[in-house]
Amino acid sequence: MKPKQRQKRIVEFVGQHGQTSVEALARQFDVSAETIRRDLAHLAETGALQKIHGGAKRLRLHTEGSFQERMAEHFEAKQVIAGKLAVLVEPGDTLFIDTGTTTQICAEALAGVGGLTVITNSLGIATTLGRAGNGTRVFLLGGSFSGDNSETVGPIALDQIGQFQADHAVLTVAALDPVVGAMDSNFDEAQVARKMINHARNTVVVAHRAKFGRKAAFRVCRLDEINVLVCDEAPDEAFAAALGAARCDVR
Repeated sequence: MKPKQRQKRIVEFVGQHGQTSVEALARQFDVSAETIRRDLAHLAETGALQKIHGGAKRLRLHTEGSFQERMAEHFEAKQVIAGKLAVLVEPGDTLFIDTGTTTQICAEALAGVGGLTVITNSLGIATTLGRAGNGTRVFLLGGSFSGDNSETVGPIALDQIGQFQADHAVLTVAALDPVVGAMDSNFDEAQVARKMINHARNTVVVAHRAKFGRKAAFRVCRLDEINVLVCDEAPDEAFAAALGAARCDVR
């Protein structure tokens, strides 16, 4: 069994049992305890499970409600973030913007910048910026349509992202952890975000303070892959130290 296949099955095994030991996993997969320890170290680093003394246990991962429910949550914090982002973006910039309630509110602030080129998978963001009437051009990515978030995802959207190159990828995430980095609770959205990162000069994550210290199921990027974190409040001392070590600029 290849390491990635074994690690996937380890996550499933831990998920089923809640908590297990290194010895039990070694017997289950017929490998050495040292091999299991390396697997657990890797899986803990990526946020797939929690490594504990002598074994591992299932993570309680953050999940998200509907788009409309989330629009009402931390609304003032998202407005603060939107105002900060609008100052960072200059007329003439090309932006990827992914789907999210924070990026939707950011789009309303960016509508006042003008002269932007925006590539997005969000119908709401495309509508907001397309109606600005100030020289901003909007490219709406195609793909499989998700009604709740009014977004496009999947292989077609990913392929179309690859046809662009942007100054900034402006991304919202479900969780931020000092070790794992940025995470999303939706597999398709995490894939879109990663692809946007690969085709942008800078990565800008917009996230309110409540997302610090959370974990979600799907990793988007490490902290050192984030150029700028725009937030409503400064992170605590430990998180700030991790961001500093990653050379991530906090606004």
